[in-house]
Amino acid sequence: MSDPLASAFAAIVARRRSVRGFTSEPVPPPLLRRIFELAARAPSNCNTQPWQVYVASGAACERLRQRLPAALAAGDYQMDFDYSGSYAGPYKERQRDAAARLYAAMGIERADKAARAAAFDRNFRFFGAPHVAFLFLPETFGLREAADVGMFADSLMLAMAAFGVASCPQTALSFNARVVREALQVDASNKLLFGISFGYEDPAESANACRVDRAPLAENIHFVD
Repeated sequence: MSDPLASAFAAIVARRRSVRGFTSEPVPPPLLRRIFELAARAPSNCNTQPWQVYVASGAACERLRQRLPAALAAGDYQMDFDYSGSYAGPYKERQRDAAARLYAAMGIERADKAARAAAFDRNFRFFGAPHVAFLFLPETFGLREAADVGMFADSLMLAMAAFGVASCPQTALSFNARVVREALQVDASNKLLFGISFGYEDPAESANACRVDRAPLAENIHFVD
């Protein structure tokens, strides 16, 4: 690959992965703004740019790190979008493989339900990350615009990777939208899709040793002449 831009992009894509252990070092504010400015170049339907993103750092991040686990421990689940999808066939196989690799990296046995529950709980503590972004969709929009938010999120995580910032997208962070809205003073008309924990990777965290494969191209990509 002779084009330096193509080579750089390939390296950035390869660098981006879901990290589940962060240091407490914050990302400098000027770099944060630069990353989000780049992400805002993402495409969207008719350039509507329907994403509403709230980034919690410092005290705001710590409040949520306390409130979300407490609410969920009390059985308080209030999602804006139904969690009704199910995995079958190759999708279920990929999910099982990814979970098995992650728990193996953490040294957690399949039968150890307590350790698995503790690992799941770390989602709501942002894996120790100093920042978390919550991605909302205005209630007047639907599935088409939700796809736009997904394109923004991908651009955001690639921009983070380019600057050496690690990230982890988490649908689990949408499990209690009310708590998030209250903590960040988000208007009720904005509906929470998911969150992204981010910061600098902690190389000592065992979960970060996990690596997962991608399906062969022919399984998901179909070239038609």
